[in-house]
Amino acid sequence: MSRAGFEISTARERLDRALIHRFLHDDSYWARGIPRDVLDRAIANSLCFGMYDDAGRQVGFARVVTDRAAIAYLADVFVVADHRGRGLGKWLIETVMAHSDLQGLRRFFLGTADAHSLYERFGFRPLADPARMMEIAVPYTTI
Repeated sequence: MSRAGFEISTARERLDRALIHRFLHDDSYWARGIPRDVLDRAIANSLCFGMYDDAGRQVGFARVVTDRAAIAYLADVFVVADHRGRGLGKWLIETVMAHSDLQGLRRFFLGTADAHSLYERFGFRPLADPARMMEIAVPYTTI
């Protein structure tokens, strides 16, 4: 899928794992400190979306953990700083949400501290009954 000199692809072999790791490890609030081997396993077991500029450099990423039937979790969404403010994040989420393997799911989750308005455009809402949800949360710094 292409738009205005950018392309989004689900081809894992195109992913710039060093760039993804650097961003998540150093710049993200949700995966700070993630070990490279953990990221590699996450990519191997997820539906991944890479965004590339017209020179083929990766400028964005998103991944979905899913059984492709009933449930999905959207994770690790980012656009590198130099390319923000152009609507690329919206296009990335639009592309994710339109993917054929993610249609008809019963539940689609995500976590965000600062992008609620972006995700609300695509139908995401706060949990209807958060008391039903539980978690085990282990920071990467303790792994």
